Amino acid sequence: MKKALIFDCDGVLADTERDGHLVAFNQMWREHGINWQWSLEQYAQKVKIGGGKERMFSLGKDDDFRAVYPVPESESGWWNIVMGWHKRKTEIYKQAIASGEIPGRPGVKRLAQTAFANGWLLAVCSTSAIASVEAVLRHVMGVELASQFAGVFAGDMVKAKKPAPDVYNLAVEKLNLDPANCVVIEDSRNGLLAATAARMTCIVTYNELTKNEDFSEAALVLSDFGEPGNKSIAISQNRINVKPQGYFTVDDLEQVLADSQA
Repeated sequence: MKKALIFDCDGVLADTERDGHLVAFNQMWREHGINWQWSLEQYAQKVKIGGGKERMFSLGKDDDFRAVYPVPESESGWWNIVMGWHKRKTEIYKQAIASGEIPGRPGVKRLAQTAFANGWLLAVCSTSAIASVEAVLRHVMGVELASQFAGVFAGDMVKAKKPAPDVYNLAVEKLNLDPANCVVIEDSRNGLLAATAARMTCIVTYNELTKNEDFSEAALVLSDFGEPGNKSIAISQNRINVKPQGYFTVDDLEQVLADSQA
């Protein structure tokens, strides 16, 4: 049975939440003349809601937001407004990705390349819109490596977003995978819960927005995957036998899978 390395997108492939999505949300509201901006602290809380449209929809019950914007009483009316905002926000976000302003996280492309060369199937499972995910994947991995990914699965393809396991279950179904042979890379507790509910082994590479979350179910928790010659990665949790030497390698990945199956 084939081994699969499955990446989340935002916060895993690149620090797109802080430097991409948050910036795009705030620019969109400015363009619409709405007196509302999310701070990094506010957005860190909103990130716990899976999906950008869902994050904005939650503002309908926020008293501070309702003080600056006339939220419709009709849920469908409010949802239609949110959909329009999200379309423009996605355009802004894709422009930011295309500009190359947001670099890939350390070691992500290197690990994907070496895993693929060693027979691992590659995939992405995200709560974001498919167009945004594909834009980030091409930017971080390059067009050639991105084309080798067996599947890109996004939030709008499933009924329930993370922490529900639906998007990972979809990958299992479409790619004919055994969850016991899958290693998932996530950056948030919601993602970790989704992966473990799908019976997959999960490695967490935290970031500024998620570093204080509970990752107790993860096999391994790292600052990032690192690069040869750079500062050594930080390991904040290690429930298995892997011992990365400065940076995370495909040999470490093989060990993670072996230990999870032992």
